[in-house]
Amino acid sequence: MAQVAALSNRVNVARAVAAGLSASLVGIGLSRFAYTPLIPALVAAGWFSPADAAYLGAANLAGYLGGALAARHLAARISARRTMRIMLASAVLAFFACAAPFSFAWFFVWRFISGFAGGAVMVLPATMVLPHVPPARRGLASGVIFAGVGLGIAASGTLVPPLLRWGLVETWCALGILALALTIAAWNGFPDAAAQPAAHSSPRVERRAAPTLKALYLEYALNAVGLVPHMVFLVDFVARGLGHGLDAGARCWVLFGLGATVGPVLAGHLADRIGFGPALRLALLVQAGAIALIAVSSTAVALGLSSLIVGAFVPGIVPLVLGRTQALASPDDDARQAAWSTATTAFAVGQAGAAYAMSFLFAHGGSHVLLFGIGAAALVLALIVDVAVGGLRPQSRRTAQPASSGVDAG
Repeated sequence: MAQVAALSNRVNVARAVAAGLSASLVGIGLSRFAYTPLIPALVAAGWFSPADAAYLGAANLAGYLGGALAARHLAARISARRTMRIMLASAVLAFFACAAPFSFAWFFVWRFISGFAGGAVMVLPATMVLPHVPPARRGLASGVIFAGVGLGIAASGTLVPPLLRWGLVETWCALGILALALTIAAWNGFPDAAAQPAAHSSPRVERRAAPTLKALYLEYALNAVGLVPHMVFLVDFVARGLGHGLDAGARCWVLFGLGATVGPVLAGHLADRIGFGPALRLALLVQAGAIALIAVSSTAVALGLSSLIVGAFVPGIVPLVLGRTQALASPDDDARQAAWSTATTAFAVGQAGAAYAMSFLFAHGGSHVLLFGIGAAALVLALIVDVAVGGLRPQSRRTAQPASSGVDAG
């Protein structure tokens, strides 16, 4: 305990959390979501065809999966702090590289690199920072870290359109300058080491935790499937599918971004109050209802409410699943980081697979309503899985955690 206290005293927790927020804003919020409003401009300027622009978006998702898989191995080789610096620098460089329209291959490589950095950013910062945060505040802290994702979504709808009036090259460079400033702010904020010394749980607990972790990975992948219709098809559904026009679609995207900005903080605060397990089950239920709502009602209220709620959970589900992995994995830092890396990979696979599958369905006559119905069904299935494995929760882990820790076994 003295060792933990000494390590924690050497870490500026607020600065570490702020560094994590900056990292998620650069690596995911800007690197992924700022590309979406750039697509029409890239096509209109003749840089790429619509199909090529879509494939470049897929390159970022592929890179995200690679980064999630490689993050722990890189951190083990060169340290987590150095890995984070390299990833953030790579994301910044990718923005400036994309300002030069050399070729499709050039862009593909740099979009892949930016996605790779995003995958590593999703895995490493929280597991570096949270051990230094008091247990009763870890939900809120993780929510703040991943609020950068929501801020990036909000920025994509507010900063990019006016920047495009200057031109594409200027827009890419301006985004690069913003990412560089955030990277400089985060550069020295990450802690060198985790505050908690490695510990080992009993083999009995390990055997009982394994099924619940596997179920959690499946739930997280299904959650990714459920989010894809809103992330990919929301604006098109409102604008063309319902015939409400681009302005109505843009308003829904703004609400989506507003929800994403506050979602992780609210979700993390809720988890601190009721525990990560109950909060996760509530999140699955609310998401399923919000996605189903847009499939059965096209009123302005239904569209706005669905956009706001689902937008909140795009980044908001992250701190909840992170808290669950930390509760169910072995209490040593490496096992917890491994569990979170696997969960992030499961989400990336579910997201990429659903995006391609739903695009195929849509291209071959599938309706928007069908896609939103599939999304809602995926969330219902995730909730069923979570409830079904409820009896397998490791009791010893539940009693080992104080009620106020915010990291319950649920």
